[in-house]
Amino acid sequence: MTGLNQTTHCSQSQRRRGVTLIELLASVGVGSLVLTVVAMLTVFTARSFEALKNYDSLDRYSRNALDTMSREIRQTRALTYYQTNKLIFLDRDGATNLTYFWNPATLVLTRQKASATTVLLTNCDSLVFQISQRNPSNGFNFYPAANAAGCKLINVTWLCSRQLVGVKANTESLQTAKIVMRN
Repeated sequence: MTGLNQTTHCSQSQRRRGVTLIELLASVGVGSLVLTVVAMLTVFTARSFEALKNYDSLDRYSRNALDTMSREIRQTRALTYYQTNKLIFLDRDGATNLTYFWNPATLVLTRQKASATTVLLTNCDSLVFQISQRNPSNGFNFYPAANAAGCKLINVTWLCSRQLVGVKANTESLQTAKIVMRN
């Protein structure tokens, strides 16, 4: 019986010994690896969601600017002044001017009517206005207008961007539109 008690006593003392140093180091290493992967996945997911939110915001502002410009340009009487970054129209009332101006220094597209100035786009890295006649040359390409008086179509192209965590990381797709003057 003493031999049986001795084996039982050894197995109980082995069970009470706890974790060895090697087992502890292995479990800490595996746990650290799992936590690192979870942290990296969390950061990647957060940046992805922020980028998607940023793209959505850029798209929303671009659509609003284009809707405003299309609606107002279609109702003007005539284009009176043209530069690649500035358009001035005689508004439908015949007395006021409607101006769209992109400032390359501030990267802002503004709309001015009478004394009211409205910002349409910010962080607009590039913007170009082009004027054309209404008649297409081969169904798709339009003849350039010689001057503002001969303009019946406005082509506007722009590219906006935003910053993520202080770094310019998001840029929307190139936006372009052809707006036909109805009057």
